[in-house]
Amino acid sequence: MAVTKEIMETTLTNKLQPIYLNVLDTSGGCGTSFAVEIVSSQFDGKRSLDRHRMVNSALAEELKRIHALSLKMTRTPQQWNEQQAQESRGATN
Repeated sequence: MAVTKEIMETTLTNKLQPIYLNVLDTSGGCGTSFAVEIVSSQFDGKRSLDRHRMVNSALAEELKRIHALSLKMTRTPQQWNEQQAQESRGATN
C-alpha cells in the first residue's frame, strides 16, 4: 500500500499532537517523497536534531515505504508564535 499525505498527517497528529502541520507530497502523487512542517509542544526543550529524530520515529513504518522525507520546519509553539508575530510586523512595514 502506498503512503499518502493523509496517512502521514494521521500518524503525525496521533503521535506528536501538532498545533500546526503541513504535509506536502513532493513526488507528484505517487507517495514516495514528502515535505513536512510541524509545530508541537513535544519539541519544547529539544534540539533540532532531536526533533527530527522524533518525527522520524513517529513515521518509522511509513519511512520503510517512501524514498525521501524533508523536514522543512520543526518548531515549538513559542517559536511558531514568535515567527508569526515577526512576519505580521514585516507585512505592516
